[in-house]
Amino acid sequence: MKATIYHNPRCGTSRTTLALLTEAGADVTVIEYLNHPPTVADLSRLYARAGITPREGLRLTEPAARALADADDATILEAMAIDPILIQRPLVETDKGVVLARPPEKVLTIL
Repeated sequence: MKATIYHNPRCGTSRTTLALLTEAGADVTVIEYLNHPPTVADLSRLYARAGITPREGLRLTEPAARALADADDATILEAMAIDPILIQRPLVETDKGVVLARPPEKVLTIL
């Protein structure tokens, strides 16, 4: 099975999710999204497949997220594409769907 993980190697949750994918035998493509940010279109597609809103994919612990408190989805997506630290991680995509793997075990639902 192929999987793509939008990964931050400094994040323990992201590292655990990557380990779960590897242990499951997935052929994993790792995208370090802080270095290679997804586009607005990519994020929109991923969130739609995951069944979550951009607001649910927003990393609220980041100071810049406070400025987006009253923002619409399009504004949030643009902010994430410009400043990818705002993207909650890890996002994982397989043929079976997309999950925001928090907790990491959520990834098992799409393997």
